[in-house]
Amino acid sequence: MTAREYNFDGLVGPSHNYAGLSFGNVASFSNVKSESNPREAALQGLAKMRALAARGFGQALLPPHARPNFALLRSLGFTGSDAQVISSAAKTSPVILAAAYSASPMWTANAATVSPSPDTADGRAHFTPANLNNKLHRSYEHVQTARALRAIFHDERHFAVHDALPPTPAFGDEGAANHTRLCADHGAPGVEMFVYGRVEFQPDAPSPRRFPARQTREASEAVARLHGLDPRRAVFIQQDPDTIDQGVFHNDVIAVGNGNVLFYHQQAFADEAASLDGLRRVLADTGADLVAVRVDASDVTVADAVGSYLFNSQLLSRPEGGMALLVPRECRENAAVDRYLDRLVASGGPIDELLTFDLRQSMRNGGGPACLRLRVALTEQEAAAMHQGVIMTEALHARLVPWVQKHYRDRLAPADLADPQLAVETCAALDELTGILGLPSLYDFQC
Repeated sequence: MTAREYNFDGLVGPSHNYAGLSFGNVASFSNVKSESNPREAALQGLAKMRALAARGFGQALLPPHARPNFALLRSLGFTGSDAQVISSAAKTSPVILAAAYSASPMWTANAATVSPSPDTADGRAHFTPANLNNKLHRSYEHVQTARALRAIFHDERHFAVHDALPPTPAFGDEGAANHTRLCADHGAPGVEMFVYGRVEFQPDAPSPRRFPARQTREASEAVARLHGLDPRRAVFIQQDPDTIDQGVFHNDVIAVGNGNVLFYHQQAFADEAASLDGLRRVLADTGADLVAVRVDASDVTVADAVGSYLFNSQLLSRPEGGMALLVPRECRENAAVDRYLDRLVASGGPIDELLTFDLRQSMRNGGGPACLRLRVALTEQEAAAMHQGVIMTEALHARLVPWVQKHYRDRLAPADLADPQLAVETCAALDELTGILGLPSLYDFQC
């Protein structure tokens, strides 16, 4: 069976801001309460999508979430008109208002875990929206994520979109940021690697002490069951707790995989040797040989990996063959990482091209190229069955750029969240966007 991988990038919303809400995300915390540029952020993301589509990669988008999240604000006791709700929250709890205005849905690696049809018992592509219950500002996202996924992947003959896992600490789920699929080909049966930070029902199991472990093994196992995965091809690996405590809040900050290649840091996993041996053995059963590209700590420290987001990059199979690593500009600005990348491409290994993009607005908020995309491998039939209006084309890009320029501010300071006009502007922008994408009924609002 032939299949193609689509990257569904999160379209940055009009209220993109730096609230610093994510404890454990070093970049997010370091830029807390600084000014953002929503227009630039959206245009940077669109430029990446357009460039990849032009190169022949499968590229699509997921729309922004409604902001502010009035359901969150009203559930916490803020009442009255929308303007009154915003004013009251701004005066009494600006942190809660910032949570309601969170820009985090742009990072669609956290939107869901996806298992393509070659891996599942019923031969459908399965999606489980992440509950993201470790953070208040993200814990509501799964409702609109599920709505968007069901609108795009609406044909139940080909797709199954599950509800999120129960929103309890035992089933903390952060989606594809802790999930990697390895395979000989996107259309062939693969091995799904789930990386977790702690085990809820084994209190004495190793876990980080400084920063929270957001993904539990129990959540990963539940997703594998929901998706009908062959237990022999679902591998569960623990992330190194000490590495989490250095700011590696998701596995995609320290490792990335594609095809049969795993690009990872020496300190990514709690037991490197056992993890690699297990992956190699299980992948061999599918007819593929694991190619492990290890980055030694002596070449790139964890601090440099976090600061540059070397591993939060997109590893892509080029249509003409070989693999490209799409890195943020920060990788080329870090001396150690820059030297390593030059050696990597010259080494004769599977990664033989570097693509560098300016994603500064996203990076300052704690998300790099890998955070911005949800990977979905689709057969030709499945690709034809999904909603076509979200696939990136020159025509769609030509409509979205003026839409951004019309609706997005070029400066947003923390105090601006208290301005009711921002909510009005955001509502108008998203209302128009549904028409551009041909996706009605995504939002519960009337402008």
